[in-house]
This record gives sequence, structure tokens and C-alpha cells, in this order.
Amino acid sequence: MQKENPDLSEKAILRRRLLDARAALSPDDLARTAGQLAGHGAVLPELAGAATVAAYVSVGREPGTRALLDALRVRGTRVLLPVLLPDNDLDWAVYEGAGALAKAGRGLLEPTGPRLGPDAVCTADAVLLPGLAVDARGMRLGRGGGSYDRVLARLARAGKDPALVVLLYADEVVARVPEEPHDHPVHAVVTPEGATRFGRT
Repeated sequence: MQKENPDLSEKAILRRRLLDARAALSPDDLARTAGQLAGHGAVLPELAGAATVAAYVSVGREPGTRALLDALRVRGTRVLLPVLLPDNDLDWAVYEGAGALAKAGRGLLEPTGPRLGPDAVCTADAVLLPGLAVDARGMRLGRGGGSYDRVLARLARAGKDPALVVLLYADEVVARVPEEPHDHPVHAVVTPEGATRFGRT
């Protein structure tokens, strides 16, 4: 049995395990779970009642968001998608459908419409956050890039309190996520098996 590297942090070890599990998913797994996530996400009160949702386009083996984005857009929800800036901060633009997405750096897909500025996220009633895990307290483990830490800090500075939602695979709801002082709990997690709401604090 391979020993864990003692130099890796608790978060890094958990991230590696979760990414390895995602790497084993088949295209059929990805397609099936994306439909299930859209079905559960579309009826989640935090998303169903939102006039504006800040979200993201899933890539690779991330839990699929595209069917959910389209379901929200068809319903009339204004969906904002991120545009990665050179300093790792996020600008935002309105999602106008799959045909208005363009390939960008790091394998990302970004909206081609007018940029609204980093503060546009403050208009969102709900924010769909990427993640790798969440625990029973709602603590989220992100990818570690820091872009969404900036988003959450910007919302806090503006006095905004949108619903924070994360899409995950069922086995990514774990007993405990290591946390740091800047980490924020989410209000709900959606998996292919359903949704769990943690309540507003």
C-alpha cells in the first residue's frame, strides 16, 4: 500500500483522492449524472427562486452543469458565467446558450458576450460554486486555485448573501472537509441522488 506524502496538506491529499476517483468515470457516467444533477438542481429552492444565478461551465470530469444552465436559462433565469482574468480573478458575462461559448485557457469554456466586470457577481441571488467535496456542515473543498475565494470575499465586502450551492458526485459528500479561516460553508449540495440543504446562517 502506497504511503501518503507527509509533505502534502490534508486538503491536498483529499483533493488528490477525489480527482483520482473522477478520472475513473466513464463518458456514460458523466452523461447520466449530468441529467440527474439538472433535474435535482432545477427544483432546488435556492436556484428555482433565483432571478440571477452566477454559475460556471463544467469541463472534463467535473459534475456536469450544462444541462442545468440550459434549464435555468429556458425558465427565464439570468445566468452569469465566469471569465478568468490574468490575475486569477473572475469577470462575468451573461450565458446566451452553448453556441455562445468559446474555448479559453486551462481547458475552460467562457461566454463570448460583453464583460460585466468582477462585481457583477454581486447581483446574483444564488452562486453555483465548483468544488470537490462538501461535509455535513456545508464546508466546501475547492480546487485550490483561489478564484472563488475572491468571489466569496467580494460578496462579503458588498454585504451580499446569495445562496451558495455546489454540484458534486454522491461519494464527494464526506464526513469532514479540512477548513481554513477564509473558508465559507455552502447552503446546499446537489448530487445525482438528490439535494441536501444546510440552511442559511
